This record gives sequence, structure tokens and C-alpha cells, in this order.
Amino acid sequence: MTLRVSGRDGQVTLTLPPDLPRPEAIAFAESRIPWLRRALAQAPQAAPVVFGAALPVEGRALVLTPAPLRSPVVDGGALLLPQARPAAASAAGFLRMLAQARLTAASDRHAGALGRGFRALSLRDTRSRWGSCTHDGRLMYSWRLAMAPPAVLDYVAAHEVAHLAHMDHSPRFWAAVGGLCPDWRMHRDWLRRNGAALQRWQFRPGTAAAN
Repeated sequence: MTLRVSGRDGQVTLTLPPDLPRPEAIAFAESRIPWLRRALAQAPQAAPVVFGAALPVEGRALVLTPAPLRSPVVDGGALLLPQARPAAASAAGFLRMLAQARLTAASDRHAGALGRGFRALSLRDTRSRWGSCTHDGRLMYSWRLAMAPPAVLDYVAAHEVAHLAHMDHSPRFWAAVGGLCPDWRMHRDWLRRNGAALQRWQFRPGTAAAN
């Protein structure tokens, strides 16, 4: 039995064995109420993506501003969004498009430097990881990386591409990451410090953005 509070949006999840009697589950949850209250008090507050919000885009806050246009446009310190659509939908689409372009270019560049190819690249809105690489060469990234500084996005691409050569976190793997991204420690530390702040942005009321 486990009880978790998401560092992303404060959502509480109780995981139980399928055959556990209901009274035992309730007793377990009730025994954790003091811990749960402390965890919820420390959980990040969700940030709705609405017009007027300052959403991070490539490491800088852009004010979501309605405008009479059909596609999002960055204009100085503002992200102009179609006024006829909800801000969250337009902003999510813009971030996905930006992430697709940036991560494809970074992955191609790092794969070329490493002398390895990948089979596919996909984007998701993940809770627990910023990227992954399968044994058959499929790369997956969180599109929320478009909210991080470009150098941080580039580090995550280098990290996952390095797994094309080393499917572990051995010294050889980290040496490959260092060859592709010499300042990787700095960018990894940035994600550790600021990743939760990127995850707290809510692109649908009460839920995470769609994959």
C-alpha cells in the first residue's frame, strides 16, 4: 500500500493490492492523515493557463495575451494567442510545436555526433520523467521542456541520445553525455530546482494537459 502526493499538482493517489479488504484500505489511509496534511500543505499550487498569466517559454515569462489572429505569435514579452480560443488550448499547442522543432533538431544533432540513429521521436506530458529512450531506439520527451531554457532542453536531448549507445547510467554513459553537452551538470541541476514549477502549470481545469 502506498499513499502519494504529486509534486506536480498536489493530487493524492492511494495504491492498493487488488484483493485488499476495503476496511484495511480505509484504516491505512486514516493512519496517514497527519502525514497527508503536511504533504498537502507543502504541495505546489496549481497555476491555471489563462489570459494574463505569465507562462514560461524557453526560460522567460511571456504574458498570455488575446489577439485577433489565428496562430500564436511571440511579441516581445507577450505570447499573443487567438482571442477566440481558450488560452490553455492555444498555449499547449504552441508549446508542443516548439518542443517538436527544438527536440527534433537537438536529437538529430546529438545522434549525428554520437554516430547513432534513432527510430522515432514522440512527445508526451509526463509526470515522472523528462525523457526516455527504448532499446529499439525510440525517443520520448515531455513537451513541457519547451518551457525550460534552450540549454536545458538540449541537455535532456543529449541525455536520451546517449542512451542509444549506453542503456544505463554507467561512467561510460555520463562520459558520452559530457561529450555531447559539457555543461550537463548545470542543466540537470536547473531541472532539479525548477522542474516542479514547470509541472504545476495546468492546461485543463483540474487536470494535466493532454498527451
